[in-house]
Amino acid sequence: MSHDQTEFAEFFQASWDPCLRAVAASTGNVLLAEDQLAEAFARAWLSWRKVSRHPAPRAWVVRTALNTGASWWRRRGRELPLADHDVASPASPGTGLDAAVLTALRRLPPRQREVIVLRVLLDLDIETTARQLGIAPGTVRAHLSRAVTALRHELAPAKTPEVGPCPTTTR
Repeated sequence: MSHDQTEFAEFFQASWDPCLRAVAASTGNVLLAEDQLAEAFARAWLSWRKVSRHPAPRAWVVRTALNTGASWWRRRGRELPLADHDVASPASPGTGLDAAVLTALRRLPPRQREVIVLRVLLDLDIETTARQLGIAPGTVRAHLSRAVTALRHELAPAKTPEVGPCPTTTR
């Protein structure tokens, strides 16, 4: 096995699970995420010399997977009904993602979802996330803040109204 093959195999082995969590969180569908990620890793292998020198190779893979999915949706967007797009997809045991979290992530605007995926799930710093998305670091911070606020609101346990003593009636 060549050095490139060994290096890529090690990268693939170490990166599959975190990248799958990130793509699944963004797509809301583990099976679709696996397909997109497989395509992204195939592209990474074809461009391994370039990808291996990238400052954040996992982010390159995730971004490529998400772009693959976006291209797929653009081509087929008019063919598929979107009535169930907010339905929670079952969490895959291997991803560690809760169905409610996946659903909440899918309800975020795309840019906020991308920031959460890169910043939180891949643990990239603000500057690397900004470079990957082609936006300013301050914009990453703003999207991250809005996304976290929206997720807190979405995932907060439902508050039940406090029940006080029953009013007494007098005649």
